[in-house]
Amino acid sequence: MSSPRLFVLSAPSGSGKTTIAREILKRHPEIHFSVSATTRAKRGKEIDGIDYFFVDAEEFKRRIRDHELIEWEEIYGDYYGSPRSEVDNSFRDGKSVLFDIDVKGALAIKKQYPRDAVLIFIEPPSMEILIRRLTDRKTEDEAKIRKRLERTQMELEMGKEFEFHVLNDTLQTAVDNVDAIVRKMLTAGNPAVRV
Repeated sequence: MSSPRLFVLSAPSGSGKTTIAREILKRHPEIHFSVSATTRAKRGKEIDGIDYFFVDAEEFKRRIRDHELIEWEEIYGDYYGSPRSEVDNSFRDGKSVLFDIDVKGALAIKKQYPRDAVLIFIEPPSMEILIRRLTDRKTEDEAKIRKRLERTQMELEMGKEFEFHVLNDTLQTAVDNVDAIVRKMLTAGNPAVRV
């Protein structure tokens, strides 16, 4: 058995990374999910401590000052970050960790954990499909969707720095491809590949 890994899934909004992350966790209950902290409001049936740690801006800024976050960023007017304790506790228990975060956060984790982090970029099949997915999930108004799409080009560009790329054209195939990467990396280190 190899040492624990940090599997980091990133993608433009609407690419399916959260859905893929959930499926990977079902297949790998031995992997700990890193719950991010955020100042954004809950969506739908999200649960504090399960989907996110929902905190106010003052508490989030305290965590930044106290170096409690591995990475953090302000996105669309809200703060998001990964608590250091999620990694520390998992590594102490010999467990790998799965992150579902933005591209800048992923690259920050790679910088801090260059030997342990495995960056997997989920690519949308096309901009048209990405727009449809964002619209169909009905969680945001048109202005917020437009903001997310403005960020997409930067995310696609930064995604080129990731070791692994998985096209999410068909969800089941994308999940299988991410699962193949996870299984391979859990047993041994590998050079970058495109799936």
